[in-house]
Amino acid sequence: MVSAKRKNVKLLVALIGGSGVIAMGALSMAFGQEQTGQESVAKSSTMNIGSTTTETTPPLVEATTLAAPAMKGPAPLPAEEQGPAAP
Repeated sequence: MVSAKRKNVKLLVALIGGSGVIAMGALSMAFGQEQTGQESVAKSSTMNIGSTTTETTPPLVEATTLAAPAMKGPAPLPAEEQGPAAP
Protein backbone atom coordinates (compact mmCIF):
# COMPACT_ATOMS: atom_id res chain seq x y z
CA MET A 1 0.00 0.00 0.00
CA VAL A 2 2.81 2.40 0.88
CA SER A 3 4.78 1.58 -2.27
CA ALA A 4 1.74 2.30 -4.51
CA LYS A 5 1.33 5.69 -2.85
CA ARG A 6 5.04 6.38 -3.25
CA LYS A 7 4.87 5.48 -6.97
CA ASN A 8 1.98 7.89 -7.45
CA VAL A 9 3.91 10.68 -5.75
CA LYS A 10 7.01 9.99 -7.86
CA LEU A 11 4.89 9.98 -11.03
CA LEU A 12 3.27 13.29 -10.05
CA VAL A 13 6.65 14.88 -9.34
CA ALA A 14 8.02 13.59 -12.65
CA LEU A 15 5.04 15.03 -14.52
CA ILE A 16 5.44 18.42 -12.85
CA GLY A 17 9.17 18.49 -13.60
CA GLY A 18 8.67 17.46 -17.20
CA SER A 19 5.99 20.05 -17.79
CA GLY A 20 8.31 22.69 -16.30
CA VAL A 21 11.07 21.74 -18.73
CA ILE A 22 8.65 21.89 -21.66
CA ALA A 23 7.31 25.29 -20.54
CA MET A 24 10.86 26.69 -20.22
CA GLY A 25 11.69 25.45 -23.72
CA ALA A 26 8.55 27.04 -25.16
CA LEU A 27 9.30 30.36 -23.45
CA SER A 28 12.89 30.39 -24.66
CA MET A 29 11.71 29.76 -28.22
CA ALA A 30 9.16 32.58 -27.96
CA PHE A 31 11.73 35.06 -26.62
CA GLY A 32 14.25 33.98 -29.25
CA GLN A 33 11.79 34.64 -32.07
CA GLU A 34 10.84 38.01 -30.59
CA GLN A 35 14.46 39.19 -30.50
CA THR A 36 15.15 38.19 -34.09
CA GLY A 37 12.10 40.13 -35.24
CA GLN A 38 13.37 43.31 -33.57
CA GLU A 39 16.76 43.06 -35.27
CA SER A 40 15.38 43.56 -38.76
CA VAL A 41 13.39 46.64 -37.71
CA ALA A 42 16.38 48.38 -36.10
CA LYS A 43 18.82 47.84 -38.98
CA SER A 44 19.48 50.77 -41.26
CA SER A 45 21.98 51.09 -44.07
CA THR A 46 21.80 54.91 -44.27
CA MET A 47 23.16 55.83 -40.86
CA ASN A 48 25.10 59.09 -40.61
CA ILE A 49 27.57 58.95 -37.76
CA GLY A 50 28.69 62.25 -36.28
CA SER A 51 26.53 64.49 -38.43
CA THR A 52 25.23 66.48 -35.45
CA THR A 53 28.41 66.83 -33.42
CA THR A 54 30.57 69.93 -33.32
CA GLU A 55 34.12 70.11 -32.10
CA THR A 56 35.06 73.03 -29.89
CA THR A 57 38.09 73.77 -27.78
CA PRO A 58 37.23 73.92 -24.09
CA PRO A 59 38.04 77.20 -22.30
CA LEU A 60 41.27 77.29 -20.36
CA VAL A 61 40.47 77.04 -16.66
CA GLU A 62 42.89 76.50 -13.83
CA ALA A 63 42.76 73.02 -12.47
CA THR A 64 41.65 72.72 -8.86
CA THR A 65 44.66 71.58 -6.89
CA LEU A 66 42.90 71.02 -3.56
CA ALA A 67 39.20 71.07 -2.83
CA ALA A 68 38.28 72.83 0.41
CA PRO A 69 34.84 72.97 2.05
CA ALA A 70 33.17 76.36 2.41
CA MET A 71 32.09 75.62 6.00
CA LYS A 72 34.16 73.75 8.54
CA GLY A 73 32.64 71.83 11.41
CA PRO A 74 29.04 70.76 11.86
CA ALA A 75 26.30 72.82 10.24
CA PRO A 76 24.01 74.82 12.56
CA LEU A 77 20.61 73.28 13.33
CA PRO A 78 17.48 74.83 11.86
CA ALA A 79 15.40 76.92 14.31
CA GLU A 80 12.69 74.24 14.68
CA GLU A 81 15.25 71.63 15.73
CA GLN A 82 17.16 73.72 18.25
CA GLY A 83 16.57 73.11 21.93
CA PRO A 84 15.33 75.76 24.37
CA ALA A 85 17.68 78.69 24.90
CA ALA A 86 20.01 78.44 27.89
CA PRO A 87 19.25 80.97 30.71
